[in-house]
Amino acid sequence: MESLPWPKGQKLVHLDLKGAPPRVEYLHKFVLKHRTMCHLREVAHCVGTLNPHKEDGVKLVMEMLRQVVELHPDLHTLHIGADEVYMLGEGEESKLWLASPGQTVEQLFLIHVAKVAKAIKEAWPQMHIIMWDDMMRGMSQDTLNDSGLIRLVEPMLWDYTPNLDVEKTVSLLEKYCSAGMVDVWAASSFKGSTSVHTCVPNTHRHVENHRQWLKVAASVSATVKLKGIALTGWQRYDHLSVLCELIPVALPSLVTCLQLLTDGQFNADTQRKVTEKLGISSVEVENMERVSAGEFLFPGRTLAHLIVDLNSFLNSEDVRYFEKNMFVRGWFSPYHQHRKMVSPLITMQIHRQASTYLTVLQQKVEAVREEMVHFYPDSTVQEWFEEHVSPVLIPLQRIRDDITVCLTGMESGH
Repeated sequence: MESLPWPKGQKLVHLDLKGAPPRVEYLHKFVLKHRTMCHLREVAHCVGTLNPHKEDGVKLVMEMLRQVVELHPDLHTLHIGADEVYMLGEGEESKLWLASPGQTVEQLFLIHVAKVAKAIKEAWPQMHIIMWDDMMRGMSQDTLNDSGLIRLVEPMLWDYTPNLDVEKTVSLLEKYCSAGMVDVWAASSFKGSTSVHTCVPNTHRHVENHRQWLKVAASVSATVKLKGIALTGWQRYDHLSVLCELIPVALPSLVTCLQLLTDGQFNADTQRKVTEKLGISSVEVENMERVSAGEFLFPGRTLAHLIVDLNSFLNSEDVRYFEKNMFVRGWFSPYHQHRKMVSPLITMQIHRQASTYLTVLQQKVEAVREEMVHFYPDSTVQEWFEEHVSPVLIPLQRIRDDITVCLTGMESGH
């Protein structure tokens, strides 16, 4: 297939603020997590699904949107989300509603979204409304035709995988178009979609995702109006999951993906454009040594470099799996510790090695911490270190301290 740049339409960069938000003077948080709003949940233990039967739920959504619109006076497009509503239909009111003949979870979803979309149009008639498409993927064309959403919303089809199924995705876009949803969007990913706890992104993985999206864009019929692509940068998989890659360490991936969409291909020239723009030697952040003695050319460059360095140290087998070290398992097992029957020579060697690792780790940690506080609030810094550093740091400290206690006990005769 001939390589072509992304067709006409917008290229939107998405920054997820539900985790590790860069410093701002204020931040509005996702609301169903809060105790005062928990009565609006579909089920009590799920903070991600709104009860579609409560009018106060729609009022809450509209109040949130009103605040957004007032802060952005030139706003002409709103994304209302509406994805992954896994618990819809599980609440008691929903079960009663679904007990009536012919009423389905699909209809429950569509009725609620249509209600929100109509309220938005009443408040702001010229507003374009985007929504995630995943809850509609399994719906028939007839169901979509009768959904009440035609000419109200624009579906945004998301797929972040490097092996995106081009044929299936094109077919889905064509289905939406045939149902009357002619204006559609794509959503790719430049970070936050590899695994729930990824620390350093793999640019090649995200490049492959965008290459597949280019094939989709080149394959859809002319009747499908592909209005643009959103390059998502998720910070958490959901509000209660751990942090994904921070923004500074993902910037080489973002720039590479944007350049790919512009060029329509990923070759040596594309990579050269990126590395020259950022002043680095590789589009892979793990290999991005400076091309000269000067500074990197992108914001957060020092933090990205320090995180890569720390992450490499944390994931070295000798450090991460120190507890499984042959000498630890062979000469400082729980049996040895309990009876204080250890070889002083070998345990002191273990102690020295653990202490050396801890010294190096603490130096790297302090360097990252000093840089990170320039970009993120203390709560984010603390969370990041507890997630990535503590699982390695604590076992090292424990072994070092246990050896000290054990040898002291042996010397004192206890």
